[in-house]
Amino acid sequence: MPLEIVRNDITKMNVDAIVNAANTGLKMGGGVCGAIFRAAGASELQEACNQIGGCKVGEAVMTDGFKLDAKFIIHTPGPIWQGGTNQEAALLKASYYNSLELAKNHQCESIAFPLISTGIYGYPQEEALQIAVSTISSFLFNHDMLVYLVVFDKKSFGLSKKLFTSIRQYIDEHYVREVESTFHRRGREERYAMEKFQEIEIFQQDIGEEANDSLEYLLNQLDESFSERLLHLIDEKEMTDVETYKRANIDRRLFSKIRNGVDYTPTKKTAIAFAIALKLNVDETVELLTTAGYTLSHSSKFDVIIEFFIGQANYNIHEINEALFAFDQPLLGA
Repeated sequence: MPLEIVRNDITKMNVDAIVNAANTGLKMGGGVCGAIFRAAGASELQEACNQIGGCKVGEAVMTDGFKLDAKFIIHTPGPIWQGGTNQEAALLKASYYNSLELAKNHQCESIAFPLISTGIYGYPQEEALQIAVSTISSFLFNHDMLVYLVVFDKKSFGLSKKLFTSIRQYIDEHYVREVESTFHRRGREERYAMEKFQEIEIFQQDIGEEANDSLEYLLNQLDESFSERLLHLIDEKEMTDVETYKRANIDRRLFSKIRNGVDYTPTKKTAIAFAIALKLNVDETVELLTTAGYTLSHSSKFDVIIEFFIGQANYNIHEINEALFAFDQPLLGA
């Protein structure tokens, strides 16, 4: 997926470029900066940084990746938090934007960011996360690149406490434990089996009486495929293909496969991503999912969280992914 939040060590990311939350002197520091210097080879990286000389807050410079898997290291000094009255937000946005532009200009197809300025620079995590996601997603709407936001652990992840509490409460009220779901599902399956048995008896009695019961006729009565239904919805919503897959956090190449493959079956999280992009309500979402063989269930926390956001008419896929990440669920997109 074009923008993905991952829990990992940024020095181990296999991407074209990783971003170093640098200081203006481009000297080896602590935290993420120190880890990157050590993993790349401190002496070689410091020599390269010394040749550059320095970098202003919000700007970005590039060095080789040296011993890292990444080909490049992009160094950007983020702002020190001073209460929010000293252009911190604009400078932090500039750090992300200028790093992305530098990566694009060097033909990078993938880049990994830490949450800049949230360590010893003291930027509030929730606000920093919002700036990172909004800046990156705006960039990706006009450019194709795979971008990772790398967090080391949940303590460094700034999901809104109010939103987290609201989702937790919604899960507590709507989530059905698997054992309860299994009990009810077995009952439904038994009734379904009995109904099917009765249908088969009737069908056997009617064989040969109706020519329309041929296999060819039945196949012709199949509902729309996922691909067909998706394309119809895009037209109905008067959206473009690009707008749709960008809003769905879907890679262009995958969308091309879906568009050109009538029988293509997406993963559930991909199908839901399109429902979010198209701003479908719960019933419309279930209808789209059904064409791919899925549905929404209260025995799945993932599904309950999706239902929460749709119920709130919140179709910001990146905010949804932030919540899914916080609750250890798969992210939307592909």
